[in-house]
Amino acid sequence: MVCLAGVIWGTIGPGVRLVHEWSRLSPLTISAYRAIAALVVLLVLALVTRRLSMLWSLAHRQWRRVILVGLLTAAFQLLFFIAVVATGVSIATVVCLGFAPILLLVISCAQQRRLPSVGRALPVLVALVGLLLVSLVGDAGEVAPHPVLGILTALGSGGAYALSIDVARPLSRRVDALTMTTATMSVAAAVLVPGGLLLAYVRGEALTTTDTNSWLVIGYLGGVTMVVAYVLFFTGLRSTSSGAAVVATLLEPVTAVLIAVLFLDERLTPAGLLGCLLIIAAIASLGRQSDDLQPQ
Repeated sequence: MVCLAGVIWGTIGPGVRLVHEWSRLSPLTISAYRAIAALVVLLVLALVTRRLSMLWSLAHRQWRRVILVGLLTAAFQLLFFIAVVATGVSIATVVCLGFAPILLLVISCAQQRRLPSVGRALPVLVALVGLLLVSLVGDAGEVAPHPVLGILTALGSGGAYALSIDVARPLSRRVDALTMTTATMSVAAAVLVPGGLLLAYVRGEALTTTDTNSWLVIGYLGGVTMVVAYVLFFTGLRSTSSGAAVVATLLEPVTAVLIAVLFLDERLTPAGLLGCLLIIAAIASLGRQSDDLQPQ
């Protein structure tokens, strides 16, 4: 289930890119409508499955953790959307998803109050080299109008993603995945919807579009990449080994890069490609480490 969630997440970047090109909606507006679509689906599912009382109980007992996970999720999604538009799908996805496991390793070592072993430090070093190659000499041509902004927001997105997983880990073992997803995504939507639409309005950006394909993709981004993927991910975290959990993170950039290269006319220079491969190798090697590196 975790691996399938990673594959689904790999379609987010290309989807955002297409909606932006077709409709000229900003990342803020896309993220707002995506959150609305996800929230509608989640609330309908909660009503049909009679989880509203469980949802209220979770929100009452664990409100601090639920709010924090929701805020971090909102930050992760918004920053990632901006990064995709600013620097392209390939670089934004690889930098974001490459940085997240590194930060999780640092958090794990800080919690255990010990320095990482050579076996843990080496993958981190390899990943940092890969990030440097992708950031500095990756393809930043036609598809990267604002490469510096894109790299910074991708790093911020990866950081928020890593922290959200770390904070959400206790919840994933106490409540079912649908209830947890509904609670945390409701908080995220409460931030993304009014904030995204209001800021877009103030900046004079388009708030709607007549392009049907854009609305269909937005519906997919909300219903599938938010609802289905997060339910799968939270379900998998209850029993998935550390290696499989890291593979989920690994499959997202691989999927996004393949889609971008095959269908969106993006490309990476040889050095940028090497950087991607180094990040992938580092993340894969982290998956073979002990369970305390599990990105939950």
